Amino acid sequence: MKELLLLKYGEIVLKGANRRYFEDTLVREVRFRAAAFGKFAVTRSQSILYVEPQDDAADMNGLFEAVRRLFGVVAVDRAAECDKNMASILETAKAYLPAFLADKKTFKVEAKRADKRFPLTSPEISAEVGGAVLSVCPHLRVNVHEPDVTVRVEVRETAAYIHAGQFKGAGGLPVGVGGRGLLLLSGGIDSPVAGWMMAKRGVKLEALYFETPPYTSDLAREKVLDLAARVARYAGSMTVHVASLTHLQEQLVKCCDEDYFTLLLRRGMMRVANRVAAAKECHALITGESLGQVASQTTEALAVTGALARFPVFRPCIGMDKEEIIEIARRIDTYDLSTLPYEDCCTVFTPRHPKTRPSLDKVEAEEAKLPVEELCDEAFAGLKSFYIRAKF
Repeated sequence: MKELLLLKYGEIVLKGANRRYFEDTLVREVRFRAAAFGKFAVTRSQSILYVEPQDDAADMNGLFEAVRRLFGVVAVDRAAECDKNMASILETAKAYLPAFLADKKTFKVEAKRADKRFPLTSPEISAEVGGAVLSVCPHLRVNVHEPDVTVRVEVRETAAYIHAGQFKGAGGLPVGVGGRGLLLLSGGIDSPVAGWMMAKRGVKLEALYFETPPYTSDLAREKVLDLAARVARYAGSMTVHVASLTHLQEQLVKCCDEDYFTLLLRRGMMRVANRVAAAKECHALITGESLGQVASQTTEALAVTGALARFPVFRPCIGMDKEEIIEIARRIDTYDLSTLPYEDCCTVFTPRHPKTRPSLDKVEAEEAKLPVEELCDEAFAGLKSFYIRAKF
């Protein structure tokens, strides 16, 4: 019996003349991920990718989990392939399905006859396969409204496919079709979620992390690199660039009004991010900002920071509340790591009364007390880069 994976994509089918480009990108990513689990053949037909192991050493279980985290795929089926005739379909159903139905109580069968030349209608196929399932799984009963599992039979161009239970994929668009973006990655909850959300829209990520040694530790940096690795399971391999803002932060404390520390630091970050994005050929900046969440994320404060951006700034979390962000963080397995208590450069010198409604003129007047361009040039010149290889 031949077993394979069926990967189904949704949004790509709406892409018209550009559809081939999106499909080619998705196929490349599937082949890249499959290579980590053995020898697989990847083909496509009728908006489905067929991923077939080429020898017994191929790790189907590992690849199954890896492609469920692949953007561009909306559903994953683990299926048995058989000849396009009812005798073969019934025989395969009785041999293949019991292992998937042993712990279920109810089921139904849905058939899709993509090849309209097949002599039986979809309801007729469903009825016959349902009878075959009951003959080998007598503990089951049929429930067409709320079954524990739905058995599916797909009659397609060259073969028929049988599977029990369709698993949801990551959805979105293949990574790379949306250009490149520089994620401003901190050790908090929000920015990994923001990176994941933009990767879901096809953006290939690079990341930038700001540290202020000795006020922040190597452990804080390692935490951020680990967060990047978890995002990379969905977004693919990426490079994390690390810039030190120690001298800028020390000059802020020495020269500027305390109430403006956070705003001035974030403007320094934006200046450095502009330089990194240009050097790494990124087309946008990505932040985890959520409107009103902290003092530096009011409308006025965001305008003061964003005024320096030389690229579009994507803020996918901007209209979300904390619980919504945490829900995604848990789903993508970054939450527990994000909440480890390591210091962050934005919290090292937190003002007692940060400005929540700053005026740009006053911020620029405070900034004029600093050799800000020289300090940001220094931070960019000392950039360190860490390549994060995706481990699927």
